[in-house]
This record gives sequence, structure tokens and C-alpha cells, in this order.
Amino acid sequence: MIAEGPIQPPSVGRPPTGALAVSALLLGLVTAFCWLLWPEWRQNPDLSHAFFVPLLFLLLIRESRCHGTLRWLRPGGNATLAVAVTLFFGFGLFALAGLFAATLAWTHAVVCALLAAALGCFLLAGLLIFADAGWRLVPFNWISLTAISLWLLVSPIPDGTYARLTLGLQHWVTGSVLDTLQLLGVPARQHGNVIELATTSVGVEEACSGIRSLISCVFAGVFFAGWLVRRPVGRLVLIVLAPLLALGMNFLRSLTLTLLANAGTDINGFWHDATGFAILGVTAAVLAGLAILFETKEAAPAAPASRTPPAPPRWSLRVFWGAVAGTSALGLFFFASARPAVRQGQPPPSLDTLLPVTAANWEVITPKDLYRFADILQTTHLLERTYLRPTGLRQFTQITVYIAYWAPGQTSVSRVASHSPDACWPGSGWNAQPVTDKPELPAVPGLSIAPGEHRVFKNSAGFAQNVWFWHIYDGHVIDYRDPYSLPALFQIALQYGFRREGEQYFVRLSSNKPWAELKDEPVVREILGNLNRVGL
Repeated sequence: MIAEGPIQPPSVGRPPTGALAVSALLLGLVTAFCWLLWPEWRQNPDLSHAFFVPLLFLLLIRESRCHGTLRWLRPGGNATLAVAVTLFFGFGLFALAGLFAATLAWTHAVVCALLAAALGCFLLAGLLIFADAGWRLVPFNWISLTAISLWLLVSPIPDGTYARLTLGLQHWVTGSVLDTLQLLGVPARQHGNVIELATTSVGVEEACSGIRSLISCVFAGVFFAGWLVRRPVGRLVLIVLAPLLALGMNFLRSLTLTLLANAGTDINGFWHDATGFAILGVTAAVLAGLAILFETKEAAPAAPASRTPPAPPRWSLRVFWGAVAGTSALGLFFFASARPAVRQGQPPPSLDTLLPVTAANWEVITPKDLYRFADILQTTHLLERTYLRPTGLRQFTQITVYIAYWAPGQTSVSRVASHSPDACWPGSGWNAQPVTDKPELPAVPGLSIAPGEHRVFKNSAGFAQNVWFWHIYDGHVIDYRDPYSLPALFQIALQYGFRREGEQYFVRLSSNKPWAELKDEPVVREILGNLNRVGL
């Protein structure tokens, strides 16, 4: 597939008309992708590096022409086949993204990741065309491939992968810091992702797990490996070192903050942010220094330009424009098949009207600190009330009801489902218990209640909780699907079809008593009757 004969330099001057048309189309795809992900880049600190990608992409393309290996592709069947295969995968990824977007919205992490992969396929097809020995516009080398790969690192990580990775990093950081504190003689113990010290406690939250520095360091390692390093071994070492360096620096940061907290220093605010920015700056500087140490840029060898006029890769261009036409038709189908939600555009409901403020013989407690989870949940419409009633000496009945609401388009179905008790409670010290008998589903005479999910959790003190939860989308309870499973998301897309986002509720009812002891309680009937109005 590689052209033989003397190495020819890149073509100079005005590119052919066909090349300009392909460039304009690829520029349009990149612009649309950036427009779609721009809000995510602005609100997601993990993707703060994404704003630099367009500039770095152009920088690497220029480096590919000026300092990279001049590798041109021989015209013919193999090159056309490579273009066709690449475009086939791009079309398939776009089709899969549209199918998932039917239920999860175009801004969902899974959809964005698929769109990033589809964009990468189209850019790779463009590179195969531009690297044709007849045109010699962009050589097919490591630097140009690195430029394309950067676009794969600017989409959000799918929720399931992100949650598993974050939870694993939280446990690793917490355990490693605790082991180090014990070696240093500092008394401490671990409770979930919280380290309890003698006078205070330090929690390793999602943002402190190291996921942010890990993503940024991998991005920086890939970029420096393409920009500065020329030997394959040096590139491999730099890319492998990037995540290890990120994890090590985040461990040092967490250990430093814990020692400061143990010494009585308030680590919120200045110290928390300053150490975070410091490790990002230090890791980026270390990676850049290693890249310069491994190898510096060398000018590509010059060669006399060919006097033969460039011959356009006709068959590759035909395949390219055919794939573009098919993808455009599929995009129009997705747009035309979308239908608005039934209740889209209505004002948000008053959650206070769903949960009674008072109940006979019950003490009602409404916490005021729920809004600390607003950024994670991406909503400020949150309400929780706990109903307590003594039943004897140190005996009581407890019922806690939690409701969260999202307006149409505010977030995706899978994002809401990812914050179920299955995902969130284990990180707070609650352990799921096996349910050997048939799960208890809430049923109240005279009320129609959609089947929900039943779980049993127990904390380290042995206190058990029966948990029932429902996810309501556009006025209907969604059958539970594992939010971390791509096949489950695929089933959601097939089941709910092509429609725009609807309003969502997440309802959780938990109690220290089984349902058999709750179903006849008047307060329970009142709560479930109110929730019937929103789709329960």
C-alpha cells in the first residue's frame, strides 16, 4: 500500500478542488462535533483540555508535513478498500449513536463517545485520501494519526465506565493513604471512602479520585508523544508513564491534604484547589520534559518535487462521497423520526405537594443539605422527608422518601439511572444483601402502583434498610436496566423508540420495616397516591 520510489515532499500551492471539498466536509463535521460537545466541555472539569483540541489538531497536521515521516499511499485497490472499510465503520458508529440517542439524547456520554469514534473514522478516511501519492497533501504517519486520536479523548466517558473507574480509584486512593498514615504512625481508620482521623474526617470524593488528572495526563502524553518524540519506544514509554504519573501525583495530593487536615488545617477552598491545580501543572511539565528528553524534532528529508501532475484518487473519492450521502440521509431520518415529549414545556412541579409535611403520630424530618448533591445529580429539584414513630423501648418505624425531578432535556435517562441505590449506596458504607425470597413490590389496595425495584442494604453497624425505587420518564415508569450495561442501554433505545427528552422523576422509598408492615399505614397511602399523579 505504501508508494515505492524516491520520497516525494508534500505538495505545495493550491490543493485540488476535490481535496478542498473533502476538507470543507471534514471541517463541517468537526465544527458540528464541537458545537454538540461545547456545553459538556464548559461544565465538565474532566474535559477542560478539550478547548485546545482544534488548535493542537492543526498543529500536529502541520508537524506531520514538516517533520514527520513522508509516507505516501500507492493509488489502487488496497487504498480504496481501506477508505471503504474505514467509512463503513464510521457509518455504523453514527447509526449506533443515533439509535442510542433515541432514548438517551444526543448529549449522553455513550452517544458522544460513539460520535467521537465516528468522527475519527471519517477523519482517518480523509487522511487516507490526502496521503494518496497523487495528491501528497498529508502524509500517513504517527503524527497525523495522533492528531486524529486526540478527538477520541475529548468526549465524556460513558457513565458506567466512569462510575466503575471512579469508584475503583476512590477505594485505591483511600486505602493507599490509610496504609501510608499507619506507616507514619497517624491513627486513622477507613469507612467507605472516608478516612476518620483523631479530630476530623476526610472524604475522597469523585473529583478527588484522580479521574480528572488521569484523563488530562493521558491526553497530554498522547499529544507530546506525537509532537516531540520520533522513536516508537520513546512514544510507548511516554504514553504508559502518563497514567502512572497521574495516579502517583494524585496519591501525593490526597496524602498531603489528609496530613494537613490531621494537623488542624482547613483543607477546603484554597488548599484543595491549589493542590489540584499544582498536580496538573507538575504532571504536564514532567511529561513535556520527558518528551524532550526522549527525542527532539528532526526535519523531514527533502527530495526533489515530482513534475508529474497529481492524479486524484477517483475511486476513493467516490466511496467517500457515497458514505457522506448515506450518513446524511441517516441523520435526516433520525431528525424526522424524533417526536416531542407529551409534557414538554410545562413548569416544574412543586415537590412539597407530593410528600406531606405533617402526619398523625409521626415525627417528620426534612433535611436541608440535599443541595450539596445538585452538581452531581444535575438538578436542584430535590426533596427528602423522613417519618419516624416510636414503637417501644429503642424501637421505632422509619420511612424515608426521596424525590428528584429533571425537566425535559435537562439530563439523560441513563444519567438519572446511574444514580440508583445500586450505584450510590455502597460508596456510603451500605452493603447490598442477597434477597433470596421473591422481592417485595409495594402494593396498596385501591391504588395502581407500577412495579419498582426492591433492594436490601445493611451498614457496618448492622442497621438494615429495605429500599424500593422507581424511575419515571415522560409519565411512565421505566423497566429497570443496568445503567452500566451497553446492551441494557441498547434495549432502552429499542423499547422507547425515537423521541425527544421527557421530564423525569426518581423516587426512592426506604424503611427499616418490610412492606407487609407499611402497606396499611395512612401516610404511606397518601404518599403513593400523590406520586400516582406524576406517573408512579
